[in-house]
Amino acid sequence: MRVLLVEDDDTLRLTLTRALAANGYSVDAVHDGLAAELALGSTGYALVVLDLGLPGLDGIEVLRRLRQRKDRTPVLVLTARSGIDDRVHGLRAGADDYLVKPFALPELEARIEALRRRANGGLDHLTHGPLEIDVERHLASVNGERLDLTRRELAILAALIQRVGNVVVKRRLAQQIGSWEDEVSIGSVEVYIHRLRKRLAPYGVHITTIHGLGYLLEARADA
Repeated sequence: MRVLLVEDDDTLRLTLTRALAANGYSVDAVHDGLAAELALGSTGYALVVLDLGLPGLDGIEVLRRLRQRKDRTPVLVLTARSGIDDRVHGLRAGADDYLVKPFALPELEARIEALRRRANGGLDHLTHGPLEIDVERHLASVNGERLDLTRRELAILAALIQRVGNVVVKRRLAQQIGSWEDEVSIGSVEVYIHRLRKRLAPYGVHITTIHGLGYLLEARADA
């Protein structure tokens, strides 16, 4: 899951980047609104953590422009603006949640998980036949038997399950599992897919290649 973190305080930005990475997220971090605008225009994110008091372009304006583009990426606002009017203003601009500074990291992590579940239709588990992914615990299993998958393999598998029956393009997969500091090539995606196929084939779970496009999990007839 790739997250854009927009925070102008250097210490807090580094702390949050490390905390999110420790919880399995790929994090792109920027310190101003203009950089956030550029990032959102070029990269697909599963979530945005957005400060409001930003140099260059205010966080509310970043949020407003995002929603004007009909982009429904979940946005968690972080701000020192604690007044009711400020909260209402942020929510009406399109924020999905609002967390006032100072805050505890466990609360931030819990709110991010809640937004992630909401984006997944409220599901904590993704399933495809005998295959199951516990999204919150970052675990995959088949018929109750745990699969030993890397974080990136798990992220690719989750993306395929979420789009079951539809093609997920290679470039999109590379974006979802990488970050600016740790970019993923198309060739690497192909390697991860190869590994997943070897692990899943004994259980009758197959990843189909759509040449020139990407990959899909076929919808099951008994689903």
